[in-house]
Order: sequence, then C-alpha cells, then structure tokens
Amino acid sequence: MHPEKAELRVSEIDLESGKAGGESIDAEVVIIGAGPCGLFQVFELGLLGISAHVVDSLAHPGGQCTELYPEKPIYDIPALPVCGAQELIDRLMEQIKPFQPRFHLAQEVTGLARREDGRFSLITAAGTRFNAGAVVVAAGVGSFQPRRLGLAGAEPFEGGAIGYRVRDAAALEGKHIVIFGGGDSALDWTLELVSRVKSLTLVHRRAEFRAAPASVARMKELVAAGRMRLHEALPESLLVRDGTLRGVNVKTPAGVLALEAEQLLVFFGLHPKLGPIAEWGLELERKALKVDTERFQTSLPGVFAVGDINTYPGKKKLILSGFHEAALAAFGIQHHLYPEKRQFLQYTTTSPVMHQRLGVPD
Repeated sequence: MHPEKAELRVSEIDLESGKAGGESIDAEVVIIGAGPCGLFQVFELGLLGISAHVVDSLAHPGGQCTELYPEKPIYDIPALPVCGAQELIDRLMEQIKPFQPRFHLAQEVTGLARREDGRFSLITAAGTRFNAGAVVVAAGVGSFQPRRLGLAGAEPFEGGAIGYRVRDAAALEGKHIVIFGGGDSALDWTLELVSRVKSLTLVHRRAEFRAAPASVARMKELVAAGRMRLHEALPESLLVRDGTLRGVNVKTPAGVLALEAEQLLVFFGLHPKLGPIAEWGLELERKALKVDTERFQTSLPGVFAVGDINTYPGKKKLILSGFHEAALAAFGIQHHLYPEKRQFLQYTTTSPVMHQRLGVPD
C-alpha cells in the first residue's frame, strides 16, 4: 500500500472516530509500543527536551517483558548483573518519570498516514486521534499471542496447569514440571526453576536448540548430573484424572512416553503479526520495518522504528541493541522536528540543561 492510499484510509477512520467523540491530541512524538525500547525512547527524547505520548495494545506498560516472562532473569543489561524482566520495566518507568509521558493503554493504533503539512495522523481502535510531529514504532514483534500446546482437552487448563508464561515462579516450587520448547525462554526457565521444583523435564522436538549455546551447555550438564531430564519428543496427549492434570504423553522416536506433571510450561514462541502496521505503506523486509542505521528512520521520513520491529544489516534482536537504536533515533527525531536547531551532545553528568530536565538538584 502506498502512503497516499493509507492517508485516504485514515481520513475515513477519522470521520468515524469523530462521530464517536474520540479524543484528539496534538503531540510532538507518538511512540507505538510500551516495551523496554519504547520506554527508553521516552527517556532519550526527554533528554533532548521532546515530549512523548505512548500507545500500547496491552493494558499495562512492559510489552513482552511483562506479558510473557515478568520473572525471567536478564543478564545483559549494563551495570546490572541480573535483572528480572518486570524489574527492568519498573526501573525504566522510574527513569522516565521526570519527562511525564502520557500513556494510552489497551489501545491498538489502527491507522497512520502523513498529512499535507508533513505531520502525521494516527487513530486507535478506541477512537483516540493524534496529530504528531514524528512517530516511533517500538512495537516488538507487533501483535502477538503465544503458540498454544494444541492438544485435545488442553483449553480448560490453559492459564492454570498449562502456562505460556511464568507470572509467579514461587507458586511452582515443589511441583513436578514439564517444559516444552527449545528457545531462550524454555532454557532460561529451565535453568531458573530446576533447583526450585520437585522434578523438571525439558521436552524439545529435535536435538538442536535455538537458545544461547551457554544455556544449552548448562542444561546438558544438569541432565548429565541427574538433576533434570531431557527428551527429544512431541506432545501427544494429556493425562487427566478426576478433572486434574496429572501429566502428559509425549511421542519419542522410541514410542510414547508418559511424563508425570502437575504443571506444563509451553514456550513454542509467538505468533508474530504486524497487524495494521503492515498497511501503513512502510517498506518491509521479512515482516520487519527497514530502517537506516544513522537515525533508525523508516522509508517514510518522520517515522522511526526501534527494537525488534526493525531490520537492517547486522541487526541483533537484543534489548541492549534497542536501547542504542533509541538513543540515535532521538537525535534523528530532533532534527526532523526542528531542522534549524543546532545539535550537540550534552552529558547527563555535567550538563545543567540535562540536570534541569532530569530534576537533579543543584
């Protein structure tokens, strides 16, 4: 879809939202996505004196960190040897307080288009409209849902004995656990829970893993030491007695094997769906937004993208990389909004202007 076609589409939606009495907001910048990269974008813009509105389809800030693995330990945040995913979000929320961003949660942005004056019209499913000077897409993998176990009779147990995320690791202590998956989430939780549960079995459909090699090596050490079990298998059927989940049958190369379990944790990844983003006329590559590496600007000037939603040569889907992208994008956004303004780098340690913006006492 070309940008001009998207604008026609947004104009039509605008008329509909106007009839519904939707709120209309003028904004310097609208950030789509309240995950860690979106939140850090607020901070980097705030340092440059630029205010932001943040829109997210979830009912709370945090993105995947909060929604899928709030207690997952993260080890590669600078100066924090270990940090829980929810803890990281809490710290970021505290960090951006001086800049007073306005959040619009439980709202999906359904339309975006460039206006004749160079600004941008955005509309959410709730009818909120924005007239923005610039837009940052920090939507992670877009709209997402965990891939489900897909076994007969599983639905009544989902959200309980069958989980697609860990909200309370303490509630799993002393239980028989079976974890499905071979990616980082499955391995991270395997290593985190193995010393806290009564028994732990990891099931993966093949011998190769997608997780970090160090995590895989550590897991295999635990298997060799007899502290957990590993099976190359596929889920076959649930074992249920008196309405209670008792375990799961898995299909191995040697036949069907019954595994005792009070809790199944399923980490088959996400259904990454760009949703409305795919209709905004932005250049895509493998369902990601193409950006430059100077400003992290998309094919549409004034629209930027940071975090997992973007792609460029050498892209690495790390929170750490997204923070770097947000820092450079902030300067690109400043130049887009105020091209006549001279840019120069100021350090938060010594700059009186930065201290004032951060609320640092004299």
